[in-house]
Amino acid sequence: MSQVVFAFPGNELLAQQITAAIHGEVGLLTMRKFPDGESFVQVQSEAAGKPVIVVATLNQPDDKILPLYYLCKKLKADGASVITLVAPYLAYMRQDKSFHPGEVISADYFASLVSTFVDRLITVDPHLHRHRSLSEIYSVPCTVLHSSNLIAHWITHHVDHPVLIGPDSESKQWVSQVAAKINAPFIVLEKQRRGDRDVRVTAVHAEQYESHTPVLVDDIISTARTMMATIKHLQEIKLRPVVCIGVHALFAGDAYEQLRDAKAAAIVTCNTVAHFSNQIDVSELIIQSLKDTP
Repeated sequence: MSQVVFAFPGNELLAQQITAAIHGEVGLLTMRKFPDGESFVQVQSEAAGKPVIVVATLNQPDDKILPLYYLCKKLKADGASVITLVAPYLAYMRQDKSFHPGEVISADYFASLVSTFVDRLITVDPHLHRHRSLSEIYSVPCTVLHSSNLIAHWITHHVDHPVLIGPDSESKQWVSQVAAKINAPFIVLEKQRRGDRDVRVTAVHAEQYESHTPVLVDDIISTARTMMATIKHLQEIKLRPVVCIGVHALFAGDAYEQLRDAKAAAIVTCNTVAHFSNQIDVSELIIQSLKDTP
């Protein structure tokens, strides 16, 4: 039985690629806001007895989660056999503990909510730190896809003599994996975060790589403060201009413009979140995962 693919607004291109690749049906729906800000959702395609794929990357999640909930609940009420959520970027993964008394552990609560209205989740490089896998907080089957091979391929074809730089200790495991794939050295920054927009970094022993091109790789670029602090630090020790690579292009406010003005040699992201910096395509990863699953 063919699968019905619904595209959340802004996810139409990936949904079209998925539909064509799996020979699925295009799911038609309408989403809009009432004048008072409440969400309107209307499903216009037949879903009874059919497996459904909903494509919805979850940047700006507070604007999306309620309409997504309504859509999935309606599809299930209409008799959809299975609902697979394809969320290339998965929100609410960084607040995975209470850092101060009274703080909500939003990663756990968000996972619990999403697990009530989808049957399966596919995502790319979620920010796993204190949780070793999504199964620790999601109660539905989860497929985690990794962009490291694609990033390594891009670096190989665009960067001369790279040295990879991880922004903090959390990044060491996957930055080292990318470095190993291209036989390049890597270092990990020592970072102090004093607030959402106050970051201090030190690249220990970075001076030995003066003949290399620094490639700063991070999973999420939000305020870009870490990358800007790194660029400044590496400029001070006379390294080459920095290539900045991020998996998820969140770019809060004018973060992209500030990073560009910091004189990054290049700013490159995966297309898990649509942005004009997207140069690394993850669509085939997602499509292959869908094909591999009965």
